[in-house]
Amino acid sequence: GFLTAAERAAFRQLLRISGVGPKVALSVLSGLSVDELSAAVAAGDAGRLTRIPGIGKKTAERLVLELRDKLPTALPAGKGAAQHSPDLLNALLSLGYNAREASVAIRDLPPDLALADAIRQALKVLAKP
Repeated sequence: GFLTAAERAAFRQLLRISGVGPKVALSVLSGLSVDELSAAVAAGDAGRLTRIPGIGKKTAERLVLELRDKLPTALPAGKGAAQHSPDLLNALLSLGYNAREASVAIRDLPPDLALADAIRQALKVLAKP
């Protein structure tokens, strides 16, 4: 079973994509939450999807292309550091944080921050116990 209706809907959307079966769809949803998947697809970040076991470059690009308008956007307009979201997220991932931690850290950042300032603020959030 799925914890939320959004996970189930995302799973069904994934199954509609050529080359994606139940095993790969579950792998995607195990590696990323629905919001993280939506953010990666909206940003066109196929590289983030390739970090999931079983997802290669071509499959990741196909997921981004076919899911672009079919998943809800993860961050509402004006909420979080949406203008820097892919770069900021990739910076935190490359520093060793997992996708969930990084997403939580950037969720409440003001959208008008410069990228360097956004990274600093996110690191402060991540440093708190």
